Amino acid sequence: MAAAAGQIHGRRRISALFGGAMRTSGWGGEGRKYALTSDEDDSDFWGFAHEVEGLFTPLPDEEGARRVQLAGCLPQGGLLKGIDHVGGRCAVAGNAWFELLDGEGVTVGSYFVGEVTVVDVKPSARDAGLVDLTVTLWCDDALPGAEQAWDLVRAGLLNRTGMWHELTPEGRRAWLSVALWSREYRRQGKPDAPAGQVFTLDGRHIVDEDSFYCAIGEAINGPGGYFGWNLDALDDCLCGGWGATPAFTLLWDSSAETRTRLVERVPAGDREVTVFDLILEIFEARGVNVILR
Repeated sequence: MAAAAGQIHGRRRISALFGGAMRTSGWGGEGRKYALTSDEDDSDFWGFAHEVEGLFTPLPDEEGARRVQLAGCLPQGGLLKGIDHVGGRCAVAGNAWFELLDGEGVTVGSYFVGEVTVVDVKPSARDAGLVDLTVTLWCDDALPGAEQAWDLVRAGLLNRTGMWHELTPEGRRAWLSVALWSREYRRQGKPDAPAGQVFTLDGRHIVDEDSFYCAIGEAINGPGGYFGWNLDALDDCLCGGWGATPAFTLLWDSSAETRTRLVERVPAGDREVTVFDLILEIFEARGVNVILR
């Protein structure tokens, strides 16, 4: 099953993301919600910021491009060097991990950002020792709509089932991205459920493929849980290490209704099947007993 670049959570990709996501601690407090660290040198800390604007807003006609304001920023390392050269080539700080922090300074998740370039700096109204820094950068993974889900994670409020039900299709995609990249923080080393478990999948709110992944993630790992966000990733999760150990039983409620909605036909070898049927085939191949109800 082929997937577009950046969509499948390949082991190397996730290892890199979580490696960046769990590097930092102790940077929070006093409203510090974000931090940056050089991608090339873990010890090269670029500074923190109290607020960020623009990270989740792609620039028109420039895929992945962002213009980001770091409000209440104390720049260090590469950012500080860039300030000395605003408007010139040396204003490019380089590539970094853009960390999202909770109130204790623990990183809840992170994004890889490329070509971070300082384009403007001015004193911050927050504190005489801080600045409001504007940078341009590239980031394919910070999806529009994800910021609200991150706020729930960092506040510990992503704690009820069904919080994704009213989201738009774009919102559901953003929700899944946050479920993936906050997974390590939220699980806190919790082991997979042992083999033989019974999980219940509520199919009433499954209206498309992404809402299926929202529902299965919640069924396996609780509110805001992740268990794939495309067919390849679902298959990968069924190999273990993502919350459940096959073989297990899945009770799929409102399955007939779901079948009428997941009707898009997708390639499977030398044939085409519906998304619904291919999902069932993936479960069967991994030893999951699906009971349609």
